[in-house]
Amino acid sequence: MPSSMWGSVLLLALLGATAGEALHLIHLPATSNVAENSPPGTLVHKFSVSLSVSGSPVLPTFPLIINSNPFTEAEVFTVNSMAGTDFEVVTTGKAQLDFETGPQTFDLQIYVKDDAGVTDLQVLTVQITDVNEPPQFQGSLAKGLELYVAERENPGFIYQLEAFDPEDTIRNLPLSYFLISTSNNFGMSANGTLFSTTELDFEAGHKSFPLVAGVRDSGGLKASTVLQVTIVNMNDEIPRFTSTRRVYSLLEELSPGTIVANITAEDPDDAGFPGRLLYSITTVCNYFVINQLTGSIQVAQRIDRDAGELRQNPSISLEVLVRDRPSGGQENRIQITFIVEDTNDNPATCTKFSFSIRVTERAANGTLLLDLNKFCFDDDSEAPNNKFNFTTPSGVGSSHRFLQDPAGSGKIVLIGDLDYENPSNLAVGNKFVVMTQVQDMAPPYYKNTIYISVLTHPENEFPLLFASPSYVFNVSETKPARTRVGQVQAADNDYPQSSISYSISTGGASSQHPSIFWINPKTGELQLVTKADYETTSIYVLRIQASNDENTSSVTVTVNIIGENDEKPMCTPNSYFLTIPVDLKVGTNIQNFKLICTDLDSSPQSFRYSIGPGNVNNHFTFSPNAGSNVTHLLLASRFDYAGGLDKIWNYKLLVYITDDNLLPGRRRAEALVETGTVTLSIKVIPHPSTAVTTIPRPRITYQILRENIYSSSAWYVPFIITVGSILLLSLLVTLIILLAKAIYRHCSCKAGKDKKPLAKKEDRKNTRSEVMVEMVKTSTIFDGEAVDPVTGGIYEFNSKTGARKWKDPLTQLPNWTELSPWGAAAGSWRITAGDVPGPQRRTHDLGDGQRGKAQTEDTEPGFRSGDGKLGIPKNRDSALASRANPQTTQRNINGI
Repeated sequence: MPSSMWGSVLLLALLGATAGEALHLIHLPATSNVAENSPPGTLVHKFSVSLSVSGSPVLPTFPLIINSNPFTEAEVFTVNSMAGTDFEVVTTGKAQLDFETGPQTFDLQIYVKDDAGVTDLQVLTVQITDVNEPPQFQGSLAKGLELYVAERENPGFIYQLEAFDPEDTIRNLPLSYFLISTSNNFGMSANGTLFSTTELDFEAGHKSFPLVAGVRDSGGLKASTVLQVTIVNMNDEIPRFTSTRRVYSLLEELSPGTIVANITAEDPDDAGFPGRLLYSITTVCNYFVINQLTGSIQVAQRIDRDAGELRQNPSISLEVLVRDRPSGGQENRIQITFIVEDTNDNPATCTKFSFSIRVTERAANGTLLLDLNKFCFDDDSEAPNNKFNFTTPSGVGSSHRFLQDPAGSGKIVLIGDLDYENPSNLAVGNKFVVMTQVQDMAPPYYKNTIYISVLTHPENEFPLLFASPSYVFNVSETKPARTRVGQVQAADNDYPQSSISYSISTGGASSQHPSIFWINPKTGELQLVTKADYETTSIYVLRIQASNDENTSSVTVTVNIIGENDEKPMCTPNSYFLTIPVDLKVGTNIQNFKLICTDLDSSPQSFRYSIGPGNVNNHFTFSPNAGSNVTHLLLASRFDYAGGLDKIWNYKLLVYITDDNLLPGRRRAEALVETGTVTLSIKVIPHPSTAVTTIPRPRITYQILRENIYSSSAWYVPFIITVGSILLLSLLVTLIILLAKAIYRHCSCKAGKDKKPLAKKEDRKNTRSEVMVEMVKTSTIFDGEAVDPVTGGIYEFNSKTGARKWKDPLTQLPNWTELSPWGAAAGSWRITAGDVPGPQRRTHDLGDGQRGKAQTEDTEPGFRSGDGKLGIPKNRDSALASRANPQTTQRNINGI
C-alpha cells in the first residue's frame, strides 16, 4: 500500500477517535412545530445525548435552555428528562402560545454539560402553527344579556349581536348568526339582528322570554349566549290612597329615622304589587322624608319645639305625592298635618360654668361676689319646662366663708375672713372653690354643676433680697465654656412667691466678647461663655440683677481668674530658610541664626528646645537647648554624602519649644505644659565637581517650567537682586567711562609725547597685579534647563536673572578652555556664585599703565610669553581646585 494512502487512513482514524470522545446532542439542531394554545406538557421535540468516551454522566439540571429568541418574561418551554440519555422539550403553560398575537417562531439554545466539563450547544427552532378557534361573544354579551322591551310596541328591531373570530375577523370573512331556541315572537337575521315578530302584551302573560343565540364561523365552529328579553308593563291607571288619617301628633326631639306616619296607596295597573308605586313630599320641608317605595314618613332632622318658627307655630303641613312611574306616569296627592308637642328637653344652662373671682384680702362681709341669674337660662318654650333654681353652695374651704342669699336665688355673698396671711387661708393656698348646681323644676330635673373659684389677692409687703450682700468666685483661666463659676440666689417673702429672673447688668466684658459670663435666668448659676485670660484681665466685677413681677434687686459679684500655664511659647522668626555649604565646620552657628522666644506666663529660663521630624542623622542642634529664651542653631555633625550616609540636600526641621524646663521630671507628666513650634528649611550646598567629563552626550535640550512662588521668608532674594542690579549698572557705567577715556587717549589728534614716561622693565617686573573678586550669593529659583554647546553638560538657568548652575555637580562638569593669552595676572576676575557653584564668569580689565602691552617677565607658565611661545602654567592645579571650592578660588586669586 502506498505511504500516502496509509497517511490518509491514519488521519481518518485520528479524526474518528477525536469525534468519538466529544459530548453530542443527537437530533439537534432541528425544527419542530407546536399548535397554538397547547396545554402545559405538550411535547415539542425529543432528543438524546451522546456521552463522551470517558463515560462522564450529564450534570443534574442539564440539558437546559439557556437562551430563547425572542426573549419572554415567562418561561415558555422546558427540558424534561426521560429514560437514560433521552430528553424532551415540552411547553410550560406559563405563557400562552397565540399564533395571531404572539411570536410565531422561537429559537431555543439547548446547552448540555457532563462531569468532565465537556459541553455542547445546539439550536432547536420551534414554529407555532395556527389552529382554527371558535368565535367568541365579546364583553357582557359573552356572559348573557338581559334585554327590555316595552309592551304593545310595534314588531321590529330589538338588539344587534356582535362576535369575534381570530381567523375570520382577520381575513374579513363574515360570521353567521342564528337563534338556537325556537320562538314565535322573535327572530334573528344572519348578520346578528334580533327582532320581534308580534306585538307583546304584558297583561296577556307575555312578561319574559329566554332566548339562546348562536354564531358560526367559516370553519363550522360555533359559540352561543343567552338573551333574556323582558317585557316592560305600561301604566294607564291613577293610583288611589288607602290610608284615611290626615292629622298626626308627635313629640319634639325624636331621633332621625323615627317613623311618624305610614301613607299607603294602590295602582289598578299593578294589582297585588303595591311596591311599584313611588312616594314623595312636594312641600319644601327639612324635618321629614318619605320612603319612595313604602310611603313611610320619617324624621329627617332634629325637630326643636323651642327654636325657630316652631316656637310660635308648632304645626307642620305636608303634601304627599304618589305616582306609578318615575316620570311620565300616573299620580295622586293628599294633604297631612303634624302637631309638635313641647317636652322638657332643654336643661337649665349657663353661658359658662366656671367662674374665677379675685377678691382683695380686706373685702368686707356681705359683699356680693356673683349673681348667677345673669348667666343662666332655660330654652324650653312652655312652663314648667322652662323654670329652674340653684342648690346650696358647697366646696372645700368655702364653709363659713360664702353663702347663697336668699336660698336658691343664685346670689353668692362673702360672710367669712379672707386675710391672706391667715394660717387657715394659707393651708388652702388662699384659693377657695364653691360648687352649686342649676336644675330644672320639672321632670326629669336636669342639672348642671357650676364651679366658682375665689382667689385672694395679696399685697406686696416684702422686698426682694439676695442671700448674701456680695459674692466672690474663683475660676481657672483654662476652664472651657459652660464651666460653672458660682451661683447667686435671691428671695421674696411675699406670698405667692413669683419666679425670679437673673441677669448681668454690667461687667464681664473682654476685648473680643461683650461679656465672657452668662447667668442662667432661672437658677442664677453663673457660667463661662468662653475661656478667661488671666494675662488680659485677672479680676472681673459683675453687677447681677434679680427681678420678679414686683421688685428688683442687685448684687456685686467678683470673679477672680486663676492664672495657669496656658500660653504657648512664641518665637521669632516663626519660619526661616537657611543655606549651608556641605563642608561647614561642626559647631558653627549656621548663618548666625538664633531664636528669640517669649511666653506670657512662663519665665525665660523655662524654655526647652528640641528638633522633631526632619533632623535626619541629627546634623543640627540648638545651643543652649534649655534654660534660655535665646538659642542658636549649630551644626552637630558633618555631612557624609560621599559615604552614602546622607542623601538629603534639603532639610525641613520642625522645632519644638516647651515651657517645662523648670519643672521636676516627676511633675512634667501632671503639670500643664504648652509647646510652640518653628519651621526651618535648610539647603545644603554641595561642592562643585572638578572632574572633566569626556563622554560625549547627546544634544538634547530639556525644558522644565516651574512656577516661581515668592515666599515671605525669602525677603532677602529680591533685596539682593536689586542691590546686585544696581552694582552691575554702576560697573557698566564705569566701564563705559573708562572705554571713553581710552579712546580719547589713543585716538587723540595731538602728536605730542606722553607727559608721563613709560615704565621701565624692572618696574613692570615688580608690579603686582590687582584682582577684584566680588561674591554675590542669592537663593535663585531655576526654571529651565539647557545643554552647554562646548562641554555638552546640562545646566539649569533662571530665565529672568540669567543665573545658571550645573544640574548634577558630580557628573555634569564643564570643559575647561585655554586661558587668555594675557595670563591670570593680567586682569581682574569677577565671580558670580549661585546656589550651587557653577562655571565662573570672568571679565578682563587692565590698568591704564599696562593697557596695550603684555607683561612678559611676570607671565606665569601656561601663557604666551613675549616671543609667542607657550609656557607651562605653574598654578594649574590650584586653578582647578578653585573651581571646586568658591572659598579656595577666592584665596588663590587673592594670592596671585
